Amino acid sequence: MKNGVVKMEAEKVEYGGEQGWKRERTNSSLNEVNKSIPVKKTGSFFRRLLSFMGPGYLVAVGYMDPGNWATSIAGGSAFGYTLLSVILVSNLMAILLQALAAKLGIVTGRDLAQACRDHYSKRVAFFLWILCELAIAACDLAEVIGSAIALNLLFGIPLVYGVCITAFDILLVLLLQNKGFRHIEAIVITLIVTIAICFGIEMILSKPDMGAVLSGFVPNSSIISNPKMLYISLGIIGATVMPHNLYLHSSIVQTRNYGETAEGKKSAIKFATIDSTVALMMALFVNAAILILSAAAFHTSGHKDVAEIQDAYHLLDPLLGTGIAAIVFGVALLASGQNSTLTGTLAGQIVMEGFLDIRLKPWVRRLITRLIAIIPAVIVTLIYGEKGTGQLLILSQVILSLQLSFAVVPLVMFTSDKKKMGEFVNKPWIKWLAWFVTAIIIVLNVYLLWGTFF
Repeated sequence: MKNGVVKMEAEKVEYGGEQGWKRERTNSSLNEVNKSIPVKKTGSFFRRLLSFMGPGYLVAVGYMDPGNWATSIAGGSAFGYTLLSVILVSNLMAILLQALAAKLGIVTGRDLAQACRDHYSKRVAFFLWILCELAIAACDLAEVIGSAIALNLLFGIPLVYGVCITAFDILLVLLLQNKGFRHIEAIVITLIVTIAICFGIEMILSKPDMGAVLSGFVPNSSIISNPKMLYISLGIIGATVMPHNLYLHSSIVQTRNYGETAEGKKSAIKFATIDSTVALMMALFVNAAILILSAAAFHTSGHKDVAEIQDAYHLLDPLLGTGIAAIVFGVALLASGQNSTLTGTLAGQIVMEGFLDIRLKPWVRRLITRLIAIIPAVIVTLIYGEKGTGQLLILSQVILSLQLSFAVVPLVMFTSDKKKMGEFVNKPWIKWLAWFVTAIIIVLNVYLLWGTFF
């Protein structure tokens, strides 16, 4: 009997059991939708993949939010196509980290917030929660401002009223989640496709130099030697890899009912990784397209100091010689802001429930998240106007950069722990690559913060 118990415990550790955690798992992540979506366990590869597709696109939304637009526009207008290589490298970093986040959620049954709570002391977990809430508020701030700017540009709605209108999108989130998680995924994918089509049109209208575009994806030593170029590069990386996405992804992959066996988890990891990789490649296209548009429309025409979204909007039509370019740009911005709102409010719920093991009604949690973003946005807009919103957008990206290391380090540490992950622990080359990426992120973000404040 004793040998049987030992054998059972060994099997439990094999696929990542409870032995590696200081506290036992108490609740499922996003309990109302956890394991709510059945997946195909047999059939063709593509039919099985289709049942897993969705979470990756919710994650990809954070990589093309309005905060990314400002850095890509600034980089393209100032340095042409040179910084495309930075967007590519940051996207590859994101693909690795999101794959690790998905694996953590599938193997342990914990999202990253729950994992931190069950590993660290209560004080450390509370500190990490505060930092994460600041990051989510900063991200939500960028989405609120982005949507308000889009409403102002497209319909002439004053920024203050636009900021207030965005508060009502929490009703949309509630309606969709009550109908099932697949409805949220469907609207997010629809908005992503809208953004991609808009920038496809912009690419055609701007007629970029394709030779220069391709060479821009090759790393250039001038990026390091030019301080201004390096600073904008750091901003692009800081705006691309979003900390709240790691918490989000580790949770929403668990909406699939993949089974708690080693084989079920192995299959889920494979398909979830493919899902997020494909979705992030679409995000790469969007971010690259923003920079390419900025380079083709502004840099080549001598407008090398365009950094504000509003300036880009007003300059597009006269520079490209068409009346549709600015409208398409505005529609894409509105879709981006609204899309990011959906995922940002979900991340807020995951983080509060995960770190504190406390559950609020979804509408209460989302109203809190929205008010934290709307109040400073309204105050700054009233006092400083358009220029103030642009500065607030930059500040939101700095806050996100500050928090990023506190999400990446635990993620890499947990997924590299044999006791927590069992047979799914990171392979040595993945482990060292992940720590190398983590070190790069920490160094770059420290440099970015130093440059911003000093």
